[in-house]
Amino acid sequence: MENGQPHVNYQGFIKFVIDRLEHDRAMRARLRQADNPNMEYQSWEYLARFGVNLQNRRKCKAFATVAAALARADLKADGTLGIGCAIAQSYRDGKDDDQAKARLRRLLACKTSEEVCDVLRPLLRLVDSRGQPVGFEKLLRDILFFDSYPEDTRARWAQDFFNTRSEDDTEEE
Repeated sequence: MENGQPHVNYQGFIKFVIDRLEHDRAMRARLRQADNPNMEYQSWEYLARFGVNLQNRRKCKAFATVAAALARADLKADGTLGIGCAIAQSYRDGKDDDQAKARLRRLLACKTSEEVCDVLRPLLRLVDSRGQPVGFEKLLRDILFFDSYPEDTRARWAQDFFNTRSEDDTEEE
């Protein structure tokens, strides 16, 4: 329990959304709309069903951001790439591409998890359009713990970007 609210299982949430999106077109449409901060409330029905505290703005925004990206991605299972690696692999020159490095720097400059969500929205659209399978469970966990451990999270994202590990080698060490 956290602040009187049950702990939300990240892996369970990702699986719930992916499984449900496979046959629920209304959910997919609402979650896609929720990618716009002014329409984020469209996702609340699904977030609340899973136990997300809608009054916790930071958590709600994190779950809505990831759910919207999942609705666009049309996945059968969670991806495996860390966000840093996914950004690098979205560009022909990978970690040496100036635009990729600029996008990473913008993400690393974030001060709060809410700012991270704002920066991630277009980044997640980019990596999805380039076919990069982001590990959404790991990303959601990173966003939720960003405010408590920002330097650790930034370092992990940078390491992931510059190492540009393969999909088979993305387990946390």
